[in-house]
Amino acid sequence: VPLFVFLGLLIEMTGMAKAMVGFLASLLGHVRGGLHFVLVGAMYLVSGISGSKAADMAAVAPVLFPEMKARGAKEGDLVALLAATGAQTETIPPSIVLITIGSVTGVSITALFTGGLVPGLVLAVTLCGLVWWRYRGEDLSHVARPSGKVIGRSFLVAVPALALPFVIRFAVVEGIATATEVSTIGIVYAVLAGLLIYRQFPVGRLYPMLVTTAALSGAILLIIGAATGMAWALTQSGFSQTLAVVMKSLPGGPVGFLLVSAVAFIILGSVLEGIPAIVLFGPLLFPIARSVGVHEVHYAMVVILAMGVGLFAPPFGVGYYAACAISRIHPDAGMRPIVGYIVALLIGLMAIILVPWFSIGFL
Repeated sequence: VPLFVFLGLLIEMTGMAKAMVGFLASLLGHVRGGLHFVLVGAMYLVSGISGSKAADMAAVAPVLFPEMKARGAKEGDLVALLAATGAQTETIPPSIVLITIGSVTGVSITALFTGGLVPGLVLAVTLCGLVWWRYRGEDLSHVARPSGKVIGRSFLVAVPALALPFVIRFAVVEGIATATEVSTIGIVYAVLAGLLIYRQFPVGRLYPMLVTTAALSGAILLIIGAATGMAWALTQSGFSQTLAVVMKSLPGGPVGFLLVSAVAFIILGSVLEGIPAIVLFGPLLFPIARSVGVHEVHYAMVVILAMGVGLFAPPFGVGYYAACAISRIHPDAGMRPIVGYIVALLIGLMAIILVPWFSIGFL
C-alpha cells in the first residue's frame, strides 16, 4: 500500500498526469462536452497508474478545471463529475481497494486486477452518456480545432505516461512481479520518466510526499488492523453465521443476493468510509457469495463499485468532500448536479450486476 500511495504522488509531481490530460484534451477538446469526456478518460488512465483516488483527483483537476470554467462550465457540475469519476475508477488496477480486498478475502489480486478494467469502462460509458446529454448544446464557436500535427506532438509527449498502466499490467500477468511488488517497477519507471523525459523532478517535494505517504499508509493499515479485529469479534459472536443464514435465504437467487449486497455497501461506503467497509464485511460475505453461486471476482467488482458510489455521494460520503477540497469548490455547489451522475453510476452498476461477463470475461 505505501508504495502505491507514493507512486500516485510521483505521477503528479513528474508531469506524467499532465502529459496524459494534454493529449486527451487535444483529441477531444473541440467536441461538445469534450473536456468533461477528457476528465472521465483522464481519471480512468491515471487510476491505472496510481491506485490512490486523492492522488488521481489532485493530478487531474488543476490541469482541466481552469479551461473548463473558461468555457462556461459551472463549478458545481465540475466537482460533481470529479466525485463521480472517483467512484467510477475504484476497480481500475492498481487500486488500493483491490489490493486490500484481495488481502483480506484471499481472492487472487491478479484476477482482481484483470477483472477490474471493464467494469470501470462500463461506468465511464454511462457517465459519458449523461455528459453528452447535458452538453449537447454547448457553444464551441470560439474553440479552435487542433491540427493533426499538434495532436501527434501531444501524443508523443504522452506516450511514456500512457505506457505505464500497460507496463504494470504486463509485469503482473507475465509473472515478472506480484501485484503488490509491481509498485516498485512503477516508481522506478516514474522517476526515470520524470528525470530523463519530462525533466520535472523537484527534489524539494520528495520529503513532504514521503510524509504524506507514511501518514496515509499508516491510516490505512490502522483501519485494516482494527477492522480485522472487529471482523474476528463478529465471527466469534455468531453474527456472521446469522448473517449467512439471512443472506442465503434471500429471494431472487444470485441476482437478489448481489442487489442486496450493492445496497448494503452503498450505505456502508457512505457511513464507514471505503476500506473499513470492505475489510469488515468482505470476509463475512465472500464465502456466502461463493455458496449462492456468485463468482468471487464478480462479487468483488459489485461491492467495490457500490462502496465507491456511497463513498463519493453526498451528504455523508467522505470522497465527495475530498473532491471539493482538492478542487477548492464549496460542497453546496455540487449537491444538485451530482444527482444525475449518481443515477448514471447506478445504471452502470446494475449492468455490471446483471452481466457477469463484464467482471470475469477476461479471466
